[in-house]
Amino acid sequence: MMIDWKEETERRVARGVELFKQGYNCSQSVALTFADWYDVPYNLMAKMSAPYGGGIGRMRETCGSALGMFMLAGLETSCPEANQEVKKQTYAAVQQLAADFKAQTGSIICKELLGLNKQRADGTIPDIVICATPEARTDEYYRKRPCIRMVETAIRTYMHFLEDRNSERPV
Repeated sequence: MMIDWKEETERRVARGVELFKQGYNCSQSVALTFADWYDVPYNLMAKMSAPYGGGIGRMRETCGSALGMFMLAGLETSCPEANQEVKKQTYAAVQQLAADFKAQTGSIICKELLGLNKQRADGTIPDIVICATPEARTDEYYRKRPCIRMVETAIRTYMHFLEDRNSERPV
């Protein structure tokens, strides 16, 4: 079956945004969008990707959307055996996805994407408060955060990666 990549991309982007708006974190929103693609049980994918939201456990490190995309790359390129060549291919895929994501967003680091590391007028950079409690999903939350755009970007970037690989998987 031939895939209409543009149509499939838009369908998956819409699904990822819907998941984020339902309360899933950024990593889950990207990973869950492809659970059917890899025949991974939805609940398992939700649990596996849960720790990576908010830049890994809300520590504002690597963007959860990017991490969700990297998890998917492992499903696409990896194998269950310890194989150096496959490992090399997986690392190359992740590095390319990271470069593509960064080219579109400016960073793969959550705190940078959120603007939390901006220099003050006095030249200092504020300490980032790490808190396990997620913020309530309000209109204000969505206005001040680029997370939906990061989810969209990760899904589009990953779909482009799949198209380039000429993956022909049943959808």
